[in-house]
Amino acid sequence: MKKPISATIDEELINWIKKELQNRERYRNKSHLIEIALDTLRKKEAKK
Repeated sequence: MKKPISATIDEELINWIKKELQNRERYRNKSHLIEIALDTLRKKEAKK
């Protein structure tokens, strides 16, 4: 089950997100990109 959240994000990261979202084959929307980024970080941290 997915739940909405709110976050304050640095403008530089927002610009990066906008650039990445131009590739619609990779990310459906901002939420999808952020979810993938957090999941990647979680897996990386679990390997430590």
